[in-house]
Amino acid sequence: MTKESRQTPQFDFIALGDIVTDAFIRLKEAEIHADIQKSERKICMNFGDKIPYESVTVVPAVGNSPNASVSASRLGLKSALVTNLGDDIEGDRALEQLKDDNVSTVFARKHREMKTNYHYVLWYQDDRTILIKHEEYPYTLPNIGEPKWLYLSSLGSHSLPFHHTIADYLEAHPKIRLVFQPGTFQIQQGTEKLSRLYAQTEVFFCNTDEARRLLKTQSTDILTLLRGLQEHGPKIVVITDGAKGAYAYYESEAWFMPPYPDPKAPVDRTGAGDSFASTFTSALVGGKTVPEALTWAPINSMSVVQQIGAQKGLLTREKLEDFLAKAPPEYKLKILV
Repeated sequence: MTKESRQTPQFDFIALGDIVTDAFIRLKEAEIHADIQKSERKICMNFGDKIPYESVTVVPAVGNSPNASVSASRLGLKSALVTNLGDDIEGDRALEQLKDDNVSTVFARKHREMKTNYHYVLWYQDDRTILIKHEEYPYTLPNIGEPKWLYLSSLGSHSLPFHHTIADYLEAHPKIRLVFQPGTFQIQQGTEKLSRLYAQTEVFFCNTDEARRLLKTQSTDILTLLRGLQEHGPKIVVITDGAKGAYAYYESEAWFMPPYPDPKAPVDRTGAGDSFASTFTSALVGGKTVPEALTWAPINSMSVVQQIGAQKGLLTREKLEDFLAKAPPEYKLKILV
């Protein structure tokens, strides 16, 4: 743990999850093959060839939870990150980047003889495929005190016992509001193995495909998905649907929000979901209602996809509110029920 303080400070927003360095490899020669029936797209390159690439851009201190902690900080919240790093140059760079964004690293833990997570992002056109590898850190929960909100997202595939530790802490500190944006492993675990966390969740985020996997259904009815997830415990359920928009459900009311219009074609969609979820949460932390939060979130997503990486385009509160004030007439909340 870094030595920012020997006492547990009070934070508005603490994010918990793995941190990574992303190396964006801009591809020049590839093809996209789509299977409409399976809703799948595959990136294809000639096997055995030397494949030219256009550029490499290295972005430190990213990942679902680090992205969220930076987003919250830029929106004016006192933010911190609980994470694990290797004792290497990538870990040092990640810590410095977080500090530059006013994210406290008091809960970040470096491990000797271990590496910081490093991912390779195959970037083609406006989308990407990520080659991932999570180091098997010994997960432990530091004394985080009693923050207003705890934001939980991606952890490694060996982290199931750690999720029970988090649930224990939340049960012992019922004033903490949990936000759960599950990553790949957490989606794979389903709702049963993580049932204690679902039961304690204030706000839950996923996309439509993830909702169907969690509920084990092929239904495309958004109200069925929203209500189905809420039955597992979350008070507020938010489901994103890519370029189509996003939905929120709270106390038997549901809303739809279209995406904020892009000023130009997206550069890179990495981090769009993280910026959406963290901005929605930050709005709630600041006292906004669920419908109001749903109007905030797409704006940061729009801004993020205009830049390389998940953090460069994250907005300050002042800039976000300026975009909201200048929103076109079609950017309007719709009440579903």
